[in-house]
Amino acid sequence: MKIAILSRNRNLYSTRRLVEAAELRGHSVQILDHLRCFMDITSDNPTIHYGTVEFNRNDFDAVIPRIGASVTYYGTAIVRQFEMMNIYSINESVAITRSRDKLRSLQLLSRKGIGMPITAFAHSSKDIDGIIKEVGGAPLVIKLLEGTQGKGVVLAETKKAAESVIQAFMKLNADILVQEYIKEAGGSDIRCLVVGEKVIAAMQRQGPPGEFRSNLHRGGKASLVKLSPTERKTAARAAKVMGLNVCGVDLLRSDSGPLVMEVNSSPGLQGIETATGKDVAGMIIGFIEKNAKPKRNRTRGSG
Repeated sequence: MKIAILSRNRNLYSTRRLVEAAELRGHSVQILDHLRCFMDITSDNPTIHYGTVEFNRNDFDAVIPRIGASVTYYGTAIVRQFEMMNIYSINESVAITRSRDKLRSLQLLSRKGIGMPITAFAHSSKDIDGIIKEVGGAPLVIKLLEGTQGKGVVLAETKKAAESVIQAFMKLNADILVQEYIKEAGGSDIRCLVVGEKVIAAMQRQGPPGEFRSNLHRGGKASLVKLSPTERKTAARAAKVMGLNVCGVDLLRSDSGPLVMEVNSSPGLQGIETATGKDVAGMIIGFIEKNAKPKRNRTRGSG
């Protein structure tokens, strides 16, 4: 098979592992920086250009998008162009866009009855007291809608602190979510790696002392964890609701059961492969081998 990986940095662990896994199985791989791609969107023969090279529907069998959150708009436009060329994308443009919109993704999960922390969203500073009351009061968590890897996430331990942070964000016209703080999680969460609606690996991430965020980029540590059947089912359902074939689903263990915090369409592989010892990259390539056929994209660039 001929596989394209959309990645801005070929030296990233996740990109290197996907290349290694694909080549080990006899596939040819080309890494394309999606910000350097440009498109000919002519209806009868859509193509993608990369420097002086032009790619058409015969040049690739599948594409693996590794789109950073800050370039979602242009990155998904490139993915959509591949879809228009009838090239299979392991994660479709519509699903990536859906998962990157934190508010929309939480609304979709809620509609399907998937457990989440109590979450409030508002525009007016006049509603701050109501927002705080809605999530059960302080302590509470305030999140920027555009934040990633734990950035733009604040734990307000008192009502006064919550009011000050929310007011400050609103004055900056920043869109925020306010969520209940799950104290029993103890500063840890669970990252479930889902491939083809099945959890293939899972790790527990624990934040450093005094840090409620467990992101590995912020000094958190990862370890192997055993999931309950309910946790597996919740992660798989969350991936299905987003329409993602490959994703990371972040769960909190609460007294009321597993709660979904986020569904990540471009999950990092280093932490979970190290913690579990599993060949996650190989499983992703294996899924492509079984599913990469022309016209297998559900949306085919229509979303």
